[in-house]
Amino acid sequence: MPIVVDEQSSTLTLVTDHTSYQMQVDMMGYLLHLYWGPRSRGCMDYLLTYADRGTSANPAVAHDRRSYSLDALPQEFPFAGGGDCRSPLLRVRDARGAFGCDLRFAGFEIEEGKYALPGMPAVYAEPGDGAQTLRVRLHDVRLGLEVELLYGVMPHQDVICRATRVTNAGGAGVTIDKLHSACLDFVHGDFDLMSFYGRHAMERQPLREHLDHGLHVIGSRRGTSSHQYNPMLILSDHTTSETAGRCWSMQFVWSGSFRAEAERDQYDQTRLQMGLAEETFSYPLAPGQSVTSPEIIMSFTDRGFERLSHSLHDIIRTRVCRGWWRDRVRPILLNSWEAFYMDFSGDDIVSLARRAAELGIDMLVLDDGWFSRRSTDDRALGDWWVNEEKLGGTLRDLIGRVNDLGVRFGIWMEPEMVSQDSDLFRAHPDWALTIPGKEPVVGRSQLVLDFSRPEVVDALFDQVCRLLDQGNIEYLKWDYNRSIIDVYSPCAKDQGSVTYDYMLGLYDMLERITARYPKLLIEGCAGGGGRFDAGMLYYTPQIWCSDNTDAIDRLRIQYGTSFGYPCSVVGSHVSACPNHMSGRSVPLSTRACVAMAGTFGFELDLAELPAEAHDSIRGQVGDFRRYASLVQRGRYYRLTDPLRDAVTAWEFVAPDGSEALVSVVMNRMEVNRGSLYVVPRGLTPDVLYRDEETGGIYPADALMCMGVPLPSGLHEYQSHRYHLLRCDTCGG
Repeated sequence: MPIVVDEQSSTLTLVTDHTSYQMQVDMMGYLLHLYWGPRSRGCMDYLLTYADRGTSANPAVAHDRRSYSLDALPQEFPFAGGGDCRSPLLRVRDARGAFGCDLRFAGFEIEEGKYALPGMPAVYAEPGDGAQTLRVRLHDVRLGLEVELLYGVMPHQDVICRATRVTNAGGAGVTIDKLHSACLDFVHGDFDLMSFYGRHAMERQPLREHLDHGLHVIGSRRGTSSHQYNPMLILSDHTTSETAGRCWSMQFVWSGSFRAEAERDQYDQTRLQMGLAEETFSYPLAPGQSVTSPEIIMSFTDRGFERLSHSLHDIIRTRVCRGWWRDRVRPILLNSWEAFYMDFSGDDIVSLARRAAELGIDMLVLDDGWFSRRSTDDRALGDWWVNEEKLGGTLRDLIGRVNDLGVRFGIWMEPEMVSQDSDLFRAHPDWALTIPGKEPVVGRSQLVLDFSRPEVVDALFDQVCRLLDQGNIEYLKWDYNRSIIDVYSPCAKDQGSVTYDYMLGLYDMLERITARYPKLLIEGCAGGGGRFDAGMLYYTPQIWCSDNTDAIDRLRIQYGTSFGYPCSVVGSHVSACPNHMSGRSVPLSTRACVAMAGTFGFELDLAELPAEAHDSIRGQVGDFRRYASLVQRGRYYRLTDPLRDAVTAWEFVAPDGSEALVSVVMNRMEVNRGSLYVVPRGLTPDVLYRDEETGGIYPADALMCMGVPLPSGLHEYQSHRYHLLRCDTCGG
């Protein structure tokens, strides 16, 4: 059973296929964290130690027992006001403005299946998953505060999900000033912390640091999960590698501002936690009201980062992504942006679609510039009516012309934004997030619409539906190109609720769109990868990984992304060279090789390419169709580190081991260098594999031990692939 209760030891244990997670209600009524590690039996409270800690405070219930202090004990849900001066998960103010509470255990319930969070994204379970939910209730008598800790156990994925609901069951108002969803407390350990930092066009760069004394904080204050830090952390032993060692992860199912903390305290104990950002968050609860923290996906393994990533890939791909496109290979698309930017006609779009059809590309996506007076990026956002003069007819006509070529049609929108130079803003200036009496801070000459207001969400939902109903639109690129800076809503009772309610408004709109158009493929985008998170993937089963399409930069971006996210959700395209952002020139074959570690598509003007490039693209389209199922469902292996190694190599292995695709890109050249080898992993032991291109036969065990030499003529930025077929499946 995933949840085991031992009344004698007062323990609650969550059990997955390979792990055990244990907590205990102690003699004082507090809920302590005991263990999360390899699957084990028995009670782990022997790990707790008690001593007079000098200046560490003792709760009132301990009376004169100075050896008992929450400041030195591992906890499930640390709160401000109980004597623990480390970072809390909950900070609350009463009606007088006084801080602090005292949360004691009040009971629990076990349910079959995985809990859901109404109005919010969360991992879901399906029949056969064996999932269970544990609901633990904590209570503060003075405030009448009820805290419900939600645990969703996904045993086969070795995943535990956490969320928290806080309810004011008292007679006076309270304010929640900090709300995190979960923490992990370790009584000892020498740990590293891996975070994923970046900037626009260079997102999710892995940074591994030794965790020493002090508080290490990452997060976003930008109203989005951000380009700067991804809402994911990995805590590991100092010796952990790709294939060995303990590691724990936290991944936030939220697309707004967040805060993640790792603290090594005065007693060399470590706390890892994650939740809503404290900046601009101050949520009032009247009697009877509740607020729910977003979910955190947590996983543990003692077999290295590779196994941890496999668990996270499985849960994201099959239990976060939903709907029609979850298990389907995505269409190969051609986006018009780098071909024309905003300077195009309807005939230009049809001409581009015609060339796409000739090369076997599935879909043409009409990017920015098709609506209202939109010829530059400083006007018309919010005026989502089709510029028929520019397109030379109705949108329905244009879609029909594209479809007649055998090409599907997609379109770009940025529904959360408004230009000051727009009819929408002139009609409803109060719909934008601005502060009265303060000149607004703009980004890309645009403001953010107030999605915390239901009437604004309703109006934009109607606009999106009016567009999608104009023809056979099968794909929607949902963009978002600035941060939330000015936080003020005229309808909010407390401005500290605005950014939280904004995200609920966005999720409500996306849920309604996916329900109305169940076969519509929505690709998330926020200036590229500025909102690449599990929350958006619940509604948009792929996300544009980065605005940076330079293949060499993408090696690093996609490498970092792979620690927490499967390649099936990574929007990745072949673009023009020299690259429009970096100016770098990379062979077309390498650009395609890198883009095939994602959803695969193109972002260039096919008319500018020579005939031989057309032949290459036609071959690449065919190759990806052969490999697409392997990329979509295969196990992903990071074979080298592009931040350090001369080559970047990665691998997909079919779930049954029948085939593997090993891809290699030469990062840099050195004169008179020795031979380079790439070492695959995950193959079926004690069998033979045949290289489809050369016909060479290789023993799987030798490949996984010593590898295979790279071609000697591989030059800088060139790529090579090995498509390995197990001989019992390939006729060898």
